[in-house]
Amino acid sequence: MIYSPRILRNEINTPTVNSLYFKLDIPVEPGQFVMVWVPGKSEIPMSLSMIGEEKCLTVKKYGDTSNVLAATKPGERIFLRGPYGKGFTRVDGKILLVGGGSGMASLRPMFNENAHGLIAARSQDELLFKELFGSDKLTVATDDGTSGIKGNIVEGMKVLDLESFRMIYVCGPERMLKSIVDYVSDKKINMELSLERSMKCGIGLCDSCSVDGLQVCRDGPTFNLEEVKKMEEFGRTRLSESGKRVWFQ
Repeated sequence: MIYSPRILRNEINTPTVNSLYFKLDIPVEPGQFVMVWVPGKSEIPMSLSMIGEEKCLTVKKYGDTSNVLAATKPGERIFLRGPYGKGFTRVDGKILLVGGGSGMASLRPMFNENAHGLIAARSQDELLFKELFGSDKLTVATDDGTSGIKGNIVEGMKVLDLESFRMIYVCGPERMLKSIVDYVSDKKINMELSLERSMKCGIGLCDSCSVDGLQVCRDGPTFNLEEVKKMEEFGRTRLSESGKRVWFQ
């Protein structure tokens, strides 16, 4: 079924990210995604950054479809179907939300009073949703050193006691996730990662999001650490628009 809610407001989060707020009475679990269609353009997968009575899509502008979507005005309609996929596992106690780039959008619904944040971006202008956390519960890393630790997200992890968290939730570009998995591979932690792969259908028909025989749209997008560690293609390959498997350099 395709839904067409009207946008209530469009908020600018960073120079490249906007959040579209709307009301839609469908149940959604944190980490699930929807397929969003822009007339005249294409359909793209997106996680919801708010899942209550008022919902939100947080849009990273990276191409024609997302650029048009990010410019949607209050009163205009968006078109979506879903939700699809497997969401995050909820746990009680102290948790860590680890987001790189626009990855914090998928993690925002997991925020609560026990949540700590590790947010990474190229510069301070691109840090997303850092206002959710108090200064005593937030670690920041930027590539250019304009805020927090100068370096990548792994440098931010090095200053944290990762084993003190009941669960660590991670979302961001796949190469970033691979660097995290490599860093924590010998640590005694519980971690779930949301994988970002090209999706054309969202329901397991096109196989464009496959990794090691698993379909991210149906078997994920959330996988636990042990599952990801077994993926030989994770962090090493992607599928092109034509379906050809491309190996990273």
